[in-house]
Amino acid sequence: MLQKDKYSVINIRRYLESDNPKLGENDLVQILSEFSCERNADVERYLKSSAISFTKKNQSVTYLVFSVEDGQLLGYFTIALKPLTVRGEAISNTVKKKLLRISELDEETQTYTMSAYLIAQLGKNFANGMDKRITGEELLEAAWNIIEELKYRAGGVVAFLETNNEDKLLEFYRDNRFQKFNTRKTASKNMEQHELVQLLRLI
Repeated sequence: MLQKDKYSVINIRRYLESDNPKLGENDLVQILSEFSCERNADVERYLKSSAISFTKKNQSVTYLVFSVEDGQLLGYFTIALKPLTVRGEAISNTVKKKLLRISELDEETQTYTMSAYLIAQLGKNFANGMDKRITGEELLEAAWNIIEELKYRAGGVVAFLETNNEDKLLEFYRDNRFQKFNTRKTASKNMEQHELVQLLRLI
């Protein structure tokens, strides 16, 4: 369980929109520079190169997770609103009924299309052993708390994410109530294609 007295979750808009000269974009860039994730270069690259610009353009919003004790950056996550298409054959009847509330059903292809919350990034800070101060479950719970707040304010019934096709990662998300519904190949000019597994969870 996420201990609210132990962790603080900050929307980076607080830095980007602040009138406080001690709490501006330059300060944010400095904070982000302290993040390291050798296990997943994409997670580190996104935070340092894209998080600010994507938030400014309203393509997504990044949240930083700090230690309340000493203000150290422990991790981050990014949430976006994206279109999602799910094949009926990949989900249970219970899930289908809930998706029908907010989706368009294509009778011919038996696919459900809707807007959904995407956990676009999720990463712990491995600099100076910070990763040992927060678990993956706690970081995911912090992201889920934001999604539940968004549901309260704007509705929606489903969130999803994409992860590498690795047993340990898939087990982690299954243990946290995500279920596989599809796979896709990455499309990148600069990197070799690889398979991503798509998983969803009802809110």
